[in-house]
Amino acid sequence: MRRLAAALGDAAERWRSGFVPPLAHWLYHLPEDDRSALGPDGHPARGDFLPPIAEPKRMWAGGRVAFLAPIAIDAVIEKQTTIAAITRKLGRSGAMTLVTLRHEISTDGTCAIEEEQDLVFLPRAPFAPPRAIDVPAPAASRVMMADATLLFRFSALTFNAHRIHYDRDYARDVEGYPDLVVHGPLQAMFLMNFALENGARPSRFAYRGHAPLIVDRPFTVARNGPFLWVRDDSGTVTMTARID
Repeated sequence: MRRLAAALGDAAERWRSGFVPPLAHWLYHLPEDDRSALGPDGHPARGDFLPPIAEPKRMWAGGRVAFLAPIAIDAVIEKQTTIAAITRKLGRSGAMTLVTLRHEISTDGTCAIEEEQDLVFLPRAPFAPPRAIDVPAPAASRVMMADATLLFRFSALTFNAHRIHYDRDYARDVEGYPDLVVHGPLQAMFLMNFALENGARPSRFAYRGHAPLIVDRPFTVARNGPFLWVRDDSGTVTMTARID
């Protein structure tokens, strides 16, 4: 938790003392696959818990989180994950597979967090231009920047070896991004902490990624009522969210 606060800067000032802040449960219950069990993209190879999905590109596409009870910093927590759905779709880049995972995090026999996490698996094809996303005029906003150091620290905190976040050659030459990609959950944390700064006390949080956010480029986090979003320097909305 101290390292997350150090990575995010002044975010800890808005956290409730003595309790795990919203979304920080993503630091725990991490995969511990041996190096030999990783695929070429740095993720654990499929075919064990996740089925042997053919599409090579994996993205954390979004999710929905319900905060049911506070979790004390020194609490013992237990996580149970099930595969809720596997759906094949035809997207603008070709065939894709959407996997929804359901997580339940409990402490002292009480369910504290219920979460659905959406993973999307895509073909290795050129990216289709992002769709325009309608968002309201911002009531509050902030310009931010995510550099390679922050991406490295967040990958380390979450034991995430996905190479698009630290290997520029792989991100550009293999997966076709213009540069390193900012983690989806890191964008969600930017939005959550911006909402906390504006007085939110969340019971539910839903978020969806729409386009990759690229390292070393200014972006804006914004809010209007319960709606939040990230917009990059080209005007593309990369993530939207709702907090209740």
